[in-house]
Amino acid sequence: MNRTAAFVLTVDVEEYYHAWALASVVPFASWDHFPSRVVAPTLVLLDLLAATGARATFFVLGQVARRHPELVRRIVAAGHEVASHGCDHRLVWQQTPAEFRADVRTSRALLEDVAGVRVQGFRAANFSIDHRTPWAHSILAEEGYRYSSSSHPVLNDRYGSLTGNRRPSRRDGVLEIPIATLRAPGINLPCGGGGYFRLLPTSWTRFALARVLRRDNQPAVFYIHPWELDPDQPRPPGLPALARLRHYRGLDTVAPRLAELLARFGSQRLDLAFGLAPLSDGETRP
Repeated sequence: MNRTAAFVLTVDVEEYYHAWALASVVPFASWDHFPSRVVAPTLVLLDLLAATGARATFFVLGQVARRHPELVRRIVAAGHEVASHGCDHRLVWQQTPAEFRADVRTSRALLEDVAGVRVQGFRAANFSIDHRTPWAHSILAEEGYRYSSSSHPVLNDRYGSLTGNRRPSRRDGVLEIPIATLRAPGINLPCGGGGYFRLLPTSWTRFALARVLRRDNQPAVFYIHPWELDPDQPRPPGLPALARLRHYRGLDTVAPRLAELLARFGSQRLDLAFGLAPLSDGETRP
């Protein structure tokens, strides 16, 4: 993919209690009892982007769109892409094919109704499209999606692979676009955001992203969550030590570090960086 070797900021727009690291103490059934905190940090992200004239893709959870439709409209008005993060942050491999189809159909229709634009991208919760979901990409294509960014080819205890595909690839009619990684002998090294951005030095992220852009000559996709710019978020009791480290470490540093990346690299929308022109009314996919 030699189109524009751009830095691509993507945002998974979800509440802090949707995070997989908190699942052991904040179960799905309790989510309605937690106050929403997603708007303020998302507005901080919009301000950071505006300060550098950068553009991004926001993968918006259906629950957030229902609760904060005005936030989705602000994202669109600022020139950013809106894409689907599903309805309620369920892992894809926990769903049946029929449930997944209903989820991506409902979330896309909701976002298009709220935002007034066509939606062509999808990101699975916790990068949960994998070998257990061989039907996922064909369903996305049948439901009108043109691309998915549901792959992070690094190995951890939740997802990924040491040798996963680092380059965009066509899968059952959908372009699968992975999160950026730096290739080393026998391993993909993380540099594409999320917890790795908070836990690893900024110098590593700068070096690795610059090397990826130069060596691979393809857009480098980076991801972040609004809750990662919310250091004052509640801390539910009983969370295991490793989960506390993963979720809360470095929250107060994310905004200035991200501002530095945007000043250095800029950012492009994912659809435009990969040559996927925005859909017009009545159009679904090629």
